[in-house]
Amino acid sequence: MSGAGPVLAVLVVGFHHKKGCQVEFSHPQIKDDNGGRSLPEEWQHLPYLALPDGAHNYLEDCVYFHLPPRDGDRGIVYGVSCYQQMDSEALKVRDSEVTRGTVQKSVCVLSRLPLYGLLQAKLQMITQVYFQEKDFSKTDVLKELYEQLNSTLGTNHLEPSHLYIGLSVRELLLHFGHKALMLFKLILLEKRVLFFIAPVHTLVGTIMALLSLFPGMIERGFVDSVSYRRKDSMDEADFLESAFLFTSTFTNSFHSTQAQSYSEQVAPNTEPRRTGPSERACASFPLDSEGNGVNVEVGRADDTEEARAVTTKGLVRKLSMGDGAPVVVQPLHASGDPTARVTKGLLSGLDEDQYGMPLAVFTKGYACLPYLSLQQHSLLSDVSLRGFVVGATNYLFRRQKHLTDVTVDIEKAHLEFQDAALERALSPTTADLRFLALLERQVRENGASGASDSDGGVSAEWEGSEEWVRAHFRLYLMSLLATTQLPDNEAMLADYGSEFVEAWQDTHNHRVWSSNKHPAMRDVQPGHPFQGHYTVADVKLRLTYSVQSSERGRRIGTAVLSTSRSVLQTGKAVGQSVVGGVLSGATNAMSSFFSYFSGRPNQPGNSAASWGGHTDEQESGASVYADPLFHEAIHLTSDP
Repeated sequence: MSGAGPVLAVLVVGFHHKKGCQVEFSHPQIKDDNGGRSLPEEWQHLPYLALPDGAHNYLEDCVYFHLPPRDGDRGIVYGVSCYQQMDSEALKVRDSEVTRGTVQKSVCVLSRLPLYGLLQAKLQMITQVYFQEKDFSKTDVLKELYEQLNSTLGTNHLEPSHLYIGLSVRELLLHFGHKALMLFKLILLEKRVLFFIAPVHTLVGTIMALLSLFPGMIERGFVDSVSYRRKDSMDEADFLESAFLFTSTFTNSFHSTQAQSYSEQVAPNTEPRRTGPSERACASFPLDSEGNGVNVEVGRADDTEEARAVTTKGLVRKLSMGDGAPVVVQPLHASGDPTARVTKGLLSGLDEDQYGMPLAVFTKGYACLPYLSLQQHSLLSDVSLRGFVVGATNYLFRRQKHLTDVTVDIEKAHLEFQDAALERALSPTTADLRFLALLERQVRENGASGASDSDGGVSAEWEGSEEWVRAHFRLYLMSLLATTQLPDNEAMLADYGSEFVEAWQDTHNHRVWSSNKHPAMRDVQPGHPFQGHYTVADVKLRLTYSVQSSERGRRIGTAVLSTSRSVLQTGKAVGQSVVGGVLSGATNAMSSFFSYFSGRPNQPGNSAASWGGHTDEQESGASVYADPLFHEAIHLTSDP
C-alpha cells in the first residue's frame, strides 16, 4: 500500500447475508496496522461506501467517496466504485455462502488522484467483464487493472481535462437554474449542507460538478477535507492556528505539468467599467499550445442587455482550468511600507496558485464527503467538525434536520433552509440574475455542440461549453475577491448581496485568503462582471425569479396550470367548435402567461427568450411595458 503509483489498490466488496458488506478481495492485500488482513481503523466504513445503501434497488451504479490516508495526519484517498447485481442461479461457481436469489458485488479503486469520471469509465468496463465470467474467484482481470492504471495514469499521460471527465456543470446549471449560483455561494459560507437523491451516481456527480466550479478545488482543495480530530470540544484557536504547508510529492508532480503563465490578467482598474466580462478578463485564462486567445464583445452600462453577453472565440480548451503553478503564500505587510515588519498570515495548508486558489474551504474541520453511508451518521453531530458538504441516499439523514443548515433535494432542485436569514443572504441580486441569464441562454443555445466536452472531448463550440461555464464562475469569484479588497466598497459589494458578503467575510476561507497577499490579484478588475444600470430586461428577470422562487409564485403557477387543465377539459365536454375554440384560446393565454414569467419555454424555439435571452422586441422596452400581462405580473408577484 506504500507504492509510488497513483492507484493504491483494487478491491471487490460483496454483501454477505449475515455479515453485511465486506471486502472479499484486494490487490495489493490491505492490512491493518498490526499486519493483519482486516481493514485499518481509518477505512472501517469502506465496504459500506463501495456498496451504498439501497444498492439492491439498482442493477448497476457508481459512487465516489473520500477516505482519510493511512500514513499521516493529513491527506486524502479518492475512492471510485462500480457495482452490479446478478441472479445467483446464473453463476458457474456458486459459493456455499450465497443463499439469496441475487448477488451484489462492487469493484473499487482507491487512488491518490481525483480522477472520478476517468476511473469510473474504466471500472464500468472491467466490472462488466468481471461479472460476465460468472465466477468471482477469477480475479486476474482485477490484478491487470491495477497494473494498467498505475502505468497509464502517470503524470506524463494525464491532462488537466481528465480531472473533469463526467463532472457536467452544464447539466448542473440547466437543472438548478438560478439556484446553481445559490449553491456556489452556499459552499463559500461553510455551512452544514446535506445533498440528497437516489441513485447514488446522480448524488456524487452533482456534488463534485458543483465543487469543480471553484478554481483549483478538485485538483488541490480536498487535502484536508477528511482529516479532523475527534474530541469532546473544540477551541476557537483550533480553527485559527497556522498550519504547515502540506506537500504531496506525487500530487505536486502531476500539478507541475499544468503550470502555465497567464498572458493577460483581468482589465486594470483604470479602464472604464464594463457590464460584461471584458476581453482582458477572459484572457486571464491560460493559453493553449497554439497561443489562441479569447476575444470578447462587450457593451457599456447604458447598452442593451444583449451587449452583456460574452462571445468568446478561439477556445483555450486544453488548459483553461489550469490555475498555474502552486506558489507559497506570502503574508501581508503590517503597513504600506515594504520594509515594515511582516505580519504573520494564516496558511491554508494547500498548494495555492498566484491568486490564492483554491480557497481554504475544506480545511480546519470542514469536511467534504460526496457520499456518506448510514454507518457514518454520527459524523454529522461530531463536535470536531465545524461544517460539512455531504451526500446521502438514505432518507433517515433528511429526518435529522437539526444537524444541517441546508438540505438540497437534487431531484426537485429544492433548497430547504433551516434559517430564513441564510436563504435571504443567498438570494441572487439583479447583477447575479444577468450573469445567470447569460450562462443559461448560452448553454441552451449550444446544447448539442457543447454536450460532449464533459467527457474529456473537444467541444465544437466554446460558448456554452463546460470550460466556458467554469471560466465564468472563476471570473465571478475573482471579481468578488478583488472587490472585497477595495476601501469604501459597499456599493460595489451590494451587487453580490451585502448580507452574503458580510457573512462570507467572517468565514475561515476568507480570513485565510485576506490575511495573505496574492500578487496577481492587483490586476483583477473589481466589481460585479454584470453590474450596470437597470433595464426593462432586468424587470423581467426579477419577475421570473420571483415566480420561480417564492411560495406565492409557485402557488400562482400551480393555480394557472390547474385552471388551464380544467378549462380544456370543459371545452372538450361542451363539444361545440365555437365554445371549444374560445375555451382553447383562454387555455393558451393562461399557459402563455405563466410560461412568460416562469422562464420555462413552451416550445424549443423559445428557449433563449424564456431563459433570459432577449428578442429585439423585448429589448426595445415599449412592447413589454404595453403588455397587460406585464402589469398583471407586477401585481401578482409584489409583496403583500
